[in-house]
Amino acid sequence: MSTTLDITASDDLGVPAARRRSAELERSVRERPGRFRALTGDRPTGRLHLGHYFGSLHNRVRLQNLGVDVMVLVADYQVLTDRDVADRLAEHVEDLVLDYLAVGIDPARATIFTHSAIPALNQLLLPFLSLVSVAELGRNPTVKDEIAHSRQSAVSGLMFTYPVHQAADILFCKAGLVPVGQDQLPHLEVARTVARRFNNRYGTPDGPVFPEPEALLSDAPLLLGTDGGKMSKSRGNAIALAAGADETARLIRGAKTDGDRHIAYDPVARPEVSSLVLLAALCLGRDPHEVAGEIGGRGAAALKAVVTDAVNDYFAPIRARRAELARDRAHIRGVLRDGNERAAAIAEATLVEVRAAMKALYY
Repeated sequence: MSTTLDITASDDLGVPAARRRSAELERSVRERPGRFRALTGDRPTGRLHLGHYFGSLHNRVRLQNLGVDVMVLVADYQVLTDRDVADRLAEHVEDLVLDYLAVGIDPARATIFTHSAIPALNQLLLPFLSLVSVAELGRNPTVKDEIAHSRQSAVSGLMFTYPVHQAADILFCKAGLVPVGQDQLPHLEVARTVARRFNNRYGTPDGPVFPEPEALLSDAPLLLGTDGGKMSKSRGNAIALAAGADETARLIRGAKTDGDRHIAYDPVARPEVSSLVLLAALCLGRDPHEVAGEIGGRGAAALKAVVTDAVNDYFAPIRARRAELARDRAHIRGVLRDGNERAAAIAEATLVEVRAAMKALYY
């Protein structure tokens, strides 16, 4: 499978340039999806939530269904970047896979795998780290944000390797396509930098070892948590995909709104109300302005009732699939075992290629 893209690479992954390339990528994916391999994933720190679904999970299923080779990483090693102990890690890994399968990720068409089961992937971290300076890692805005929100009094050195570890995640399988949000562009630029520097230093007569991965930027809107902040597992303000109908209703009833009784969709002036309107609109497949207009002056209680019904109706089949899958934990482990075997084979082949390029094959 070729991962060469019909897009001119650039050192500048600023948002305007990235959006232009992303639009071209989207057209190329629709025309010839089998040419692309995509890498995406999550840290197993708790159950996924509605923000994850509309922000990334729905798009992964879309790409899979188009025919893109989708690699889905359960980043269990990266759980250790901002905490001393990975509590209940096995449970969280299985819950993550359950969420993946429930929303429609198909292990027959996508590869679901874990960091800890792919030694060759993690071995790539060492030569990759030699290509990036400490100053460059320290300037990474996503690392700064993670450190700022860390619950630890001090963070480990592993936190600073986080962007390079993500580069290894992307490059081990030579993924040319990385679906990301705008806030993840700095991490992707690290992966592009590592690929470019490795190719410049160790490139072979046959050409570069690694493609420079491109961002497929999501247009998925930001959903706020119940407290009005960014929806996050770690901040306790999220509605989990696995939440039942009653729990969902309770969480939505407690969601922050404002004092204006008239409901309108205005994300800048009224972010909390607009996020609830948007959530209902996404579930209903409608325009958020229309949803807000129908509620009008009936106030926050009516808005929350509409949102609750829309969310519970939309996610009912997903929750039913999840409950059925949860009864067979052996199947979940089998999905991981098969995915790990496929990913390990890819990583081993890439590591051999890397060692050959570095002239580090001694037998």
